[in-house]
Amino acid sequence: MTERRLDVLCIGNAIVDVISDTTDAFLEKEGLTKGSMRLIDAEEAERLYSHMGRAREISGGSAANTAAGIAAFGARAGFIGQVAPDQLGQFYRHDLTAAGVEFTTPEANFGVPTARSMVLVTPDGHRTMNTFLGAAQHLPPTALDEQQIASAAILYLEGYLWDPEVPRNAMVRAIEVAHAAGRKVAFTLSDTFCVDRHRDGFTQLIDGGHIDILFANEAEILAMGGVPHLDTAIGAIKDKVETLVVTRSEHGAVATQRGDRAHVPAQPIDKLVDTTGAGDLFAAGFLTGQAKGLSLEQSLTLGAIAAAEVIQHYGARPEADLKALAGAVLA
Repeated sequence: MTERRLDVLCIGNAIVDVISDTTDAFLEKEGLTKGSMRLIDAEEAERLYSHMGRAREISGGSAANTAAGIAAFGARAGFIGQVAPDQLGQFYRHDLTAAGVEFTTPEANFGVPTARSMVLVTPDGHRTMNTFLGAAQHLPPTALDEQQIASAAILYLEGYLWDPEVPRNAMVRAIEVAHAAGRKVAFTLSDTFCVDRHRDGFTQLIDGGHIDILFANEAEILAMGGVPHLDTAIGAIKDKVETLVVTRSEHGAVATQRGDRAHVPAQPIDKLVDTTGAGDLFAAGFLTGQAKGLSLEQSLTLGAIAAAEVIQHYGARPEADLKALAGAVLA
């Protein structure tokens, strides 16, 4: 077996997040549904950006947020994603690397710029995402570093990247390489719209035994299970994967693993500011725990700690010391 060098290697959309405060009135004026995520083209990206208020930029994308969270816990994280040879691409690489994440995927010129997502945050903490995928959706199998994949204890994939055919092929190849090396494969359903669009593909992955650890929030697992009750949805899927993790916002999270079941409550917070990245950081905590051999409940607790930290400020990067917050759980 290839020597283990990384704890978790994440594959996903390399997207620069452009985060701005907004109001419900602005969303209504723009015809946007609060809390939704939509894909837009380059023209709409420029138009919306010109209408937004002051914003700040950060290297983002679901899997990259998870990788940054894993690094913040002190674990060894890597990321595979596609950026263009432009200013945002250079910013993205520098910002993610500065967060402690190994990011060595070469930039590539596909005639489109680096992806960006305009994240509009309302006073109640909910975010509305408007995403131009740009170069991110062109990640080819040839961009994969198969030695890097084989060296990671866990390969983590985001459902958002399943949409375009080219990166889907890259993800399938990455799964093959990881399993051939005896590694675990984790997958997040990402969003109910991903489930609605790709239920057949996701079902094939799950039923085919290609996924070891499956992440979903409550709405996603209900959509995937095709049933209206949480326990029924969990029951329909839990025996098809080694580990199933379902996050439930303020109600905490539940997980099953080889017949065991664990639940943890949400961690207390002072104030909800921005839910951006809550699921991504929960995955970071859980995967860190699993990579370090912690129990199901301990891994869930790390996830809850990371999610609680990130929703108390803007953006999907932890600002407090996650290792300190984890305390004895990581000791």
